[in-house]
Amino acid sequence: MMRVVLVAKDKAGALQTRLDNRADHVEYLKANSIVEMAGPLLDEAGEMCGSMIVLNVEDMAAADAFAAGDPYGKAGLFESVELTAWNKVIG
Repeated sequence: MMRVVLVAKDKAGALQTRLDNRADHVEYLKANSIVEMAGPLLDEAGEMCGSMIVLNVEDMAAADAFAAGDPYGKAGLFESVELTAWNKVIG
């Protein structure tokens, strides 16, 4: 198993897209046992502007598949999505 951090940044002006798809996104997170933790990124005003998710997966292909199935991604919310292998040291 390996940990992968998904960092996704929303397109400018896409807060309503995020809000419209939030329930489906949260349900998707809860339904996937590979999700260790998740939460929104916040801008200076405290508004949601992206996502950070820590996945515990067999390989990077599993992380790619998770990202492809995310309702936020399917709704076209994200400007960018990065998947990076990560090693937990503290916490």
